[in-house]
Amino acid sequence: MSMQGQQQMKDQATKEAAGESTTDLAILASAASVALSWYQFFGRGNKMQGMFIGLWPPTILAFASYFNQKRMEQKLTSMGPSRIRESIEQILSSR
Repeated sequence: MSMQGQQQMKDQATKEAAGESTTDLAILASAASVALSWYQFFGRGNKMQGMFIGLWPPTILAFASYFNQKRMEQKLTSMGPSRIRESIEQILSSR
């Protein structure tokens, strides 16, 4: 396969991964919950509610990480052992 063909395949895989990513949504939800937590804690003086809401961002990010890992595991399983080995060898040889 030509270098240009390999680059096109890499670009396509990158675009697919970016399109399927839940990380952007998780980061936005985490930032919103931090803002809401600060508002409750400092703005309204409701310290208990602010601390409770402040616990949400790590949980949201943990779930997003878990689902991303599961998606990667499914993709690796569908690729099969020979393609995984070839991909790893290609990555190592390009260094």
